[in-house]
Amino acid sequence: MKTNQSLFFALLLVSGAMASCNSNSSKKTGSTDAVQTTAEKAAIPDSAAFEGTVDNKKVHLYTLKNKSGDEVAITNFGARLVSLLVKDNKDQLVDVILGHDSLSPYQSKEENFFGAVVGRYGNRIAKGKFSLDGKSYQLDINNGQNTLHGGANGFYKKVWDAKKTDDHTLELSYVSKDGEGGYPGNLSVKVTYTLDDDHSLKIAYNATTDKATVVNLTNHAYFNLNGAGDQTITDHTLQLEADEYTPVDTTLIPTGKLEKVAGTPFDFTKAKLIGVNINDSNPQLKNGKGYDHNWVLRKGTGLRKAATVSSQKTGIVMEVLTEEPGIQFYSGNFLTDKINNGKGKATYGYRSALCLETQHFPDSPNQPSFPSTVLKPGSAYNTITVYKFSVKK
Repeated sequence: MKTNQSLFFALLLVSGAMASCNSNSSKKTGSTDAVQTTAEKAAIPDSAAFEGTVDNKKVHLYTLKNKSGDEVAITNFGARLVSLLVKDNKDQLVDVILGHDSLSPYQSKEENFFGAVVGRYGNRIAKGKFSLDGKSYQLDINNGQNTLHGGANGFYKKVWDAKKTDDHTLELSYVSKDGEGGYPGNLSVKVTYTLDDDHSLKIAYNATTDKATVVNLTNHAYFNLNGAGDQTITDHTLQLEADEYTPVDTTLIPTGKLEKVAGTPFDFTKAKLIGVNINDSNPQLKNGKGYDHNWVLRKGTGLRKAATVSSQKTGIVMEVLTEEPGIQFYSGNFLTDKINNGKGKATYGYRSALCLETQHFPDSPNQPSFPSTVLKPGSAYNTITVYKFSVKK
């Protein structure tokens, strides 16, 4: 289709002037037009911007592709998902994961675990303490009085060894030494990302140890199915395959109880908009400043569906399948407009993304009634999570 070039450039100049005069409001636009612009510009970041050396190890950016046209970018710094490009209802590629265009922002102390594999223990351990086989362990404290995601120097800050076996698959490995972060045992970890042709991204986790330890690995990807940089996820529809959740105290440590979701804002047994109850006066929502809780998935064996989330703007639907007993739904309550160095110079503000972290329950080492996270020599930690995408036309 031919375009009137004079008219095009005139409109371009006007829109540019408006954007410069009111940059904050333009960044927070949630319209379909804004999403389409984001979709048209979706691309994998420049790999050269991720080349570097951290702790005397080389950092790179790796790209996976499938026959369906999806693309994934992964850096071996923190085994992080940097970009995930999938098709929307206009057949345009949309980057649905928040992140950065270069290595340096991921190294910031204020960085929010964007796309990272977190461990040795994902989520929180109360006061950074637990006992195992009669011995007490003190972990690195990095979240108030608690340990979060392995401490201040967890797996998300490590450079992993990477091996790209084909266009679909990347294997990442790391050895966590005995005592690292306060955890016992030399833990050998392998995480394998596979981008399949059925629009699914599979993450397979494997770990072995030479001493009894605790392990709880997950990926901390921040999703916005409207496109990374869109300013809200409260317009997303969510369904969770869970009838119970684990309530928390004011420091987000589980109380040890399992409570029914029925009749509460935590009921996502049927699909509903995330924003419907997120600002209710429920004390649990106040503790998390919104949703930041673990849901107890219905019992089953093997890989099973845990969550379904969808965008009305792009038509993108994401199913989360897992072998884990729980899933942490976090509604981005601690993101702020200070995070203004996102991909394409996007601002990642309050509730502009959500996390669906498949996991064992938070603080399990201190909660005997929760499923155990203990790994002993001679046994292997193996678990798979899949993010599968489709489109509603």
